[in-house]
Amino acid sequence: QVQLVESGGGLVQAGGSLRLSCAASGSTFSINTMGWYRQAPGKQRELVATITKSGSTNPADSVKGRFTISRDNAKNTVYLQMNSLKPEDTAVYYCYIQTVLLSLEYWGQGTQVTVSS
Repeated sequence: QVQLVESGGGLVQAGGSLRLSCAASGSTFSINTMGWYRQAPGKQRELVATITKSGSTNPADSVKGRFTISRDNAKNTVYLQMNSLKPEDTAVYYCYIQTVLLSLEYWGQGTQVTVSS
């Protein structure tokens, strides 16, 4: 089992920045991919960005050049630095991890990001 605790959401004006963090605990030895998804009201959950244990990233086209995903394997923590935020980035952001064995998926509880125009 893996537990995820997110932090860093909040309210920011358009053009501003926020940094999300997600710390994993429990069976962290099995973690491979870490990442972030988001879900806006009335929309499906969508990929924001993922990063593998070796550091390969996969950001969504909508956030390329604005958001940066990184991780600290020693701390079992993944970060999402969000710059040049837009109102359309408003959503609940969910931390995500996938394990090496059995490709199990775990989700955080979600953190609200609101960007005002």
